[in-house]
Amino acid sequence: MLQSIGYGAAELNQPLDLMQFERREPGPHDVQIDIEYCGVCHSDLHTVRNEWNNTVYPVVPGHEIVGRVTYVGAHVSRFKPGDLVGVGCMVDSCQHCESCEDGLEQYCENGFTGTYNSEETQIGGMTFGGYADNIVVNEKFVLRIPDNLDPAAAAPLLCAGITTYSPLRHWGVKKGDKVGIVGLGGLGHMAIKIAHAMGAHVVLFTTTKGKKADAIRLGADEAVLSTDPTEMAAHENSFDFILNAVAAPHNLDAFLVLLKRDRTMTLVGAPASPHPSPQVFNLIMKRRQLAGSLIGGIAETQEMLDFCGEHGIVSDIELIPIQKINDAYERMLKSDVKYRFVIDMASLRNAHAEKSTDAKA
Repeated sequence: MLQSIGYGAAELNQPLDLMQFERREPGPHDVQIDIEYCGVCHSDLHTVRNEWNNTVYPVVPGHEIVGRVTYVGAHVSRFKPGDLVGVGCMVDSCQHCESCEDGLEQYCENGFTGTYNSEETQIGGMTFGGYADNIVVNEKFVLRIPDNLDPAAAAPLLCAGITTYSPLRHWGVKKGDKVGIVGLGGLGHMAIKIAHAMGAHVVLFTTTKGKKADAIRLGADEAVLSTDPTEMAAHENSFDFILNAVAAPHNLDAFLVLLKRDRTMTLVGAPASPHPSPQVFNLIMKRRQLAGSLIGGIAETQEMLDFCGEHGIVSDIELIPIQKINDAYERMLKSDVKYRFVIDMASLRNAHAEKSTDAKA
């Protein structure tokens, strides 16, 4: 077994702390990666605090992983030691259902294997994520990070980036389309950058007046205060697509009426409790659609990374040591980050070394 160190929660209502655990030894199709950076996603917090009622403790979160390959199995053909690579939200899937064969592993009919808090299909137990010094992943689920991107700022692309890129691509956003982005956070700020690079006219909707200027800085053409009825009314029946990135229950009708006929609003935020039901007439009268989207398949994730490399797109981040992760969770709840925390894993190795030195003393 491969010995690993990381930060995780031993049980419910416990802070994340240094722990040791085991991963499987790399097999013939596996890639072993030394993790350099890991983004902090709101899903990590949901899982650590069991807000989705599915957490198995102990849990080591983290699915926005960037690091260097240190070992490849005998049958690995796509990677070699020293390569800069990424791992996102999935580390396996059945590979034979219709969705997997279509390159949509995130919709695997038999359930994909999550990077953490998911059944480890090879050795049993649960998968452990990227708040750690290393990880072992089947090469099919390893991604190449473009050399021109800052590795730390590229880490959130593995979740926040693909979560917003996939629906923009699937619903065919193109140059000249009017695209709305609801919410300016970890997902929303990536959606602005990507939609802008696709050539869309981007409008950001926010409940915080102070975020308007930042939205323009990130690439939005307009910013609308969604609590202002006059500002909202000016955009009725005018959008080609709306991407709703808010992870808290809110009134969907306020945005559905902004869509043109036959257009779609897609939800990518995952609130712990449901949204209020929208008025059916707001859908019927313009044949509008309300949809959802989940990350992206592996091929599409690589496409997204290459697109971001071509356009120089990375996340706006605050780099933190692992020792600040519990404080980061509290700040994240207050939206006190612009716009994604990323952990520098050198701090994890230093923390482990210090603890080992203290133990010997």
